[in-house]
Amino acid sequence: MRSEAIAAVLLSAALLAGPAHAADAASAPTREQVRREVAELQQDPSLSGKRLQKTLRFKDRNTADKKKETPKDDSAWAWLRNFSRWLTEAGRVAVWVVGLVMVALLLVGLRHWIRVRAGAVKGTAAGALPSHVRDLDIRPESLPDRIGEAAAALWQKGEHRAALSLLYRGALSRLVHQHQVPIRAASTEGECLALAARRLAPERSAYFGRLVQAWQVAVYGARLPENDTVVSLCRDFDLHLRSSGAGA
Repeated sequence: MRSEAIAAVLLSAALLAGPAHAADAASAPTREQVRREVAELQQDPSLSGKRLQKTLRFKDRNTADKKKETPKDDSAWAWLRNFSRWLTEAGRVAVWVVGLVMVALLLVGLRHWIRVRAGAVKGTAAGALPSHVRDLDIRPESLPDRIGEAAAALWQKGEHRAALSLLYRGALSRLVHQHQVPIRAASTEGECLALAARRLAPERSAYFGRLVQAWQVAVYGARLPENDTVVSLCRDFDLHLRSSGAGA
């Protein structure tokens, strides 16, 4: 396109020069000469219209990463690698989820334990006494005045379980309300024994130990203690665990 324009310019100049130099018409360039001149002008580097220029610019990171990417694998194992990669990611997410759930459960359990312990300490500090130990009613108003005699009467009637229950309930009631033994509603027989040993004299603690043993034989051993043992427990009850009205 550029060569045709140059040729047109030269031809126009030649035609314009024709009228002014009619006398020199014989020396005017021919079309072939014009084409040769145009070809020579095109060989001139300064008139070629093409320039080579170098510039500096920052490297495109995305383009570089794309060049480094491994070509897409269309083999039959590509899906297996993708599936393995997915399993790895899913397993990592599952581990985090399970860990968070365990931490949440631990926090909930710890909060519940703190609240229970705080409530127990608060109740002890406030002097709140239990009305029941396990499922046994230890309120003084639920018991007869002379517990030993009432238990002996039940034993003689053949109501052996009721007699032992009355002795054990009465002993717990006297320990809590008369001797200030810090027995709680959920205390076991072993805990009651340990707490009583800290507050009672040795002979009273030993009596309570014999009573607890007879109670456990009947309840957990499914057999009755000896008759003499129960009669002795009933006779000595008010001696060792007398109420405050009879003097401590």
